[in-house]
This record gives sequence, structure tokens and C-alpha cells, in this order.
Amino acid sequence: MLLVEDDDGDALLVEEMLADLPAEAERITLLRVATLAAALPHVASVDCVLLDLQLPDASGLTALKTLRQRSPSSAIVVLTGQNDTATGVAAVAAGAQDYLGKDQVDGPLLVRAMRYAWERRRAEDAEQRLMEQQLFAGENARLERGLLPTPLLADEDLGLAVRYRPGRDGALLGGDFYDTVELADGTVEVIIGDVCGHGPDEAALGVALRIAWRALVLAGLPAAEVLSTVDRVLVNERIEPLFATACMVTVAPDRASARMVLAGHPPPVLFRGGGPAEFLPSDALGPPLGIPLLRPRRQTEVALDPGWSLLLYTDGIFEGRAGAADRLGRTRMAALADELLTGPGDRGAALDALIGRVQRLNDGPLDDDVALVLLTQRLAGEAR
Repeated sequence: MLLVEDDDGDALLVEEMLADLPAEAERITLLRVATLAAALPHVASVDCVLLDLQLPDASGLTALKTLRQRSPSSAIVVLTGQNDTATGVAAVAAGAQDYLGKDQVDGPLLVRAMRYAWERRRAEDAEQRLMEQQLFAGENARLERGLLPTPLLADEDLGLAVRYRPGRDGALLGGDFYDTVELADGTVEVIIGDVCGHGPDEAALGVALRIAWRALVLAGLPAAEVLSTVDRVLVNERIEPLFATACMVTVAPDRASARMVLAGHPPPVLFRGGGPAEFLPSDALGPPLGIPLLRPRRQTEVALDPGWSLLLYTDGIFEGRAGAADRLGRTRMAALADELLTGPGDRGAALDALIGRVQRLNDGPLDDDVALVLLTQRLAGEAR
């Protein structure tokens, strides 16, 4: 307890009141100072402050307001000779947890007031944190709705499963984003991306990039120009020098081939309907969005066998641990995906199983966000 009292007699009175309660006195460490200036270095490190309103360097509510500004979470009980209701109401309104007159207090009342003040302060802090978490969760939910869109996919011969999992903290939404759009001629465009960093700025930028990408695709912009235009959007919309990786895949209307553009992003995993999983070639890997281009981005052509599946992902799925000091890595992640995602069954449940397996190898939730997009060509007679 910090006693801020310039009168030696009143300070001695407080010490005697506590001494009359041996059990309480053993639990209370009393530090006394005589001025506001002397109190400021200690206010954040004590459980409760007993404050006189008439000090050599502060009078009225000045000391109370100054202590509250220095340490908003401190419990403060005003103990003063100004024993009037108006002053008490003003003190409580200014942030004090209680107001006691020196001529009306005894040991038990003083200890009870301090204990109640401390508990009220804790309850107020808990309520404040809860409100902040609720507001933050609401903001995250709004951002998440933008990051996790409703795919525009009409072809019943294509299956689509998507998953998004926040990182370890869960409260900070990252900048992972994805989208899928089928055009009038049957072409299917898919994108997955990852804005560097975590937080509202990164999440909002991810939403802006995804919406820009969808608008450009629906407007009929050639696939080779889409990422270049999204790149310009990023540079103009970012608040600070952020960059983003992205992978864009264009599946032909006959579903027998695809084109891929990589902007600093790991290549998708291709499952060829019974064959081993393989990464699409990354020889055309270009720099991330937001990094100046030295030459136009290149597209990679890929042949697709009947019954193919494509897994697009962000790096959070393979950057976790798979041992005491060993990262999982893309190769082992692809092997796990090959084991869990091939064959019949619910593709969404398979993605959940993949995330669950990676988390178990990591001995807990992953640090980074994870976004997964699994696009599959269904064969004739396969369940829709």
C-alpha cells in the first residue's frame, strides 16, 4: 500500500490503525511518501494507494488525476479531511475507487475499503479487457468475412474445399487470402496469397487485394495482366512498405491443362489421380507483389490428368516444427497431403485432418495463419 500523506500525525494514525489489526498488518507493506512527485515512481507497483487531497505540490483532485494518468490500473482510495459529499462524488467520478473521511475511519473500515477498492479495480480491468476483446473479435469477424469469400464456382464436376485457421494468438487476423471464380467460358481462376505480417492493417490489405483480384477477373482482364494490376493496387493501398506473395492458377475449360503465375509464393501440390504428389514447377517464380519488377511475370503451362487435384496453400502449413529443432518443410507437408487428401471422402474433413496432423507434429497451434484451397476434378460416377 502507498500512503500519500504530508501530515506526520495523520500518517502515524494510519500506521496505528493497521497495527491494531495484527493479522492484516502482516499482509500489508506500507510505503509512505509526502508529495505527489514522490508518489509517481511507486504508484504502478503497489496494489492500493491511500491519497490525501491536500499535498504540498497538489491540491484538490489534481493529485488523483495525475496518479490515474500515470497508472490507470491502480486502485486509489481518497483519505482526506475534506469530509463532504460533493468532494467524495467528484473524487469517485475522477477515478477513485472509494472516499473516506479521516475522522470517520477506523482500522477495519480502512482495510475493508482498500480490499474492496482493489477488487473493484480488478473487476473493472477484467471488464475493460473483455470489452476490448469483444470489439476486436467483431472487427476480426468483419475482416474474416472479406478474407474468406463465397467462391463463384458453378461446374459440378469440380470440387472445392477451403480452410482458414488463424495463428497461435488467434486474436490477430493475418493477411492470408484466397478466392475462386469461374468465368462464362468455363475457365476457372484461383488465387491464394499472404500479406507479410499480422494485424488489422495486413488483414485489411489482404481483403483489398482479394476484392481487386476478383473484380479484375470478372472484368475479363487477361490473366497475365491481373497480378500486375493487383500489384499496383497493393502499392497504392498499403499504409507501410508491406509486400504480399501470391499464386494464381488458371484452369482451362476442358480441365486438361492449367497456367500458373507465382509471385514469391510456394507452388501448388498436384495430385494426378493415383500418381505421387508433386509440386508444380517453380522455375517461373517472380518477386512478391509490392517488389519492383525487372521483367514481366511468366506463366507456367501444366498438363492435368483426369481426376487431378490441386492444393494451394500459404506457408503457415509447413513452417511449423516436426521435431525438437526441425521444421516440417514443404516436402514432408506434401507427403502428408498425399496421404490424407487422395482417394474418396470428404475433402474438407481431409484438410482438417492435414491441419490437425501438422499441429500435432508442432506440439500445438501453428504460429502463422494457414489458408488452404483444394480444387479437384471429379470423375464420372464420383459422389458430388
